[in-house]
Amino acid sequence: MDLFSRSWTALRTAVAELQDEDFSRPSGCAGWLVRDLVCHLVIDAQDVLITLATPAATEPTRDAVTYWEVTGVPPGGDDPLDALTVRLAAAYEEPWLLKFHLDDVGSAAGRAAGLAAPGLRVGTRDEVMTVEDYLTTYVMEWTLHHLDLVAYLPDAREVPEEGLARSRQLLEEIAGTAFPASLSDKDALLVGTGRRLPTDEETAGLGRLAARLPFVLG
Repeated sequence: MDLFSRSWTALRTAVAELQDEDFSRPSGCAGWLVRDLVCHLVIDAQDVLITLATPAATEPTRDAVTYWEVTGVPPGGDDPLDALTVRLAAAYEEPWLLKFHLDDVGSAAGRAAGLAAPGLRVGTRDEVMTVEDYLTTYVMEWTLHHLDLVAYLPDAREVPEEGLARSRQLLEEIAGTAFPASLSDKDALLVGTGRRLPTDEETAGLGRLAARLPFVLG
């Protein structure tokens, strides 16, 4: 629960510190500018609020690992929902409006997460999870999108180390194997989720795991 808060606070702070011109630069998400990614974060925050307000009475059907749908095809930015996000982002017109909306809804999502009982069962995507597992999935979400946010912004606030470490652990559980120790947590996530291609040296170190990459999470 604390790691969710730290990861989310760091990501929202990074957005708050962006310059207006940064919003028109590319992000690490194919087909999305930084403004599109920030708009997606607003939608993510809304999802957190909706899910935490949707209690479930049945047993959990997913946990922080099995929550993810895994494919081997990185998004190309042409999915209808991705395209909708781009149109929504453009409608804001001014970067400060996006910053304001993310701070407003994002702060509320953070407060709701802090008030929720870890063992409470909630419904999301027609599945049931505990609050603890659900918020853990968002540690991964926030961490990956923080990497996407700063991909072309070298002066932006860096991703928290503890978020990188926990997300790497989750990715290794999803993959059913460990990434080589020679890969940093950041590089394991970037390479493992298809955000960049491995170098020749990294490919050699990955061994048979290289043939299974990437693990595209959805």
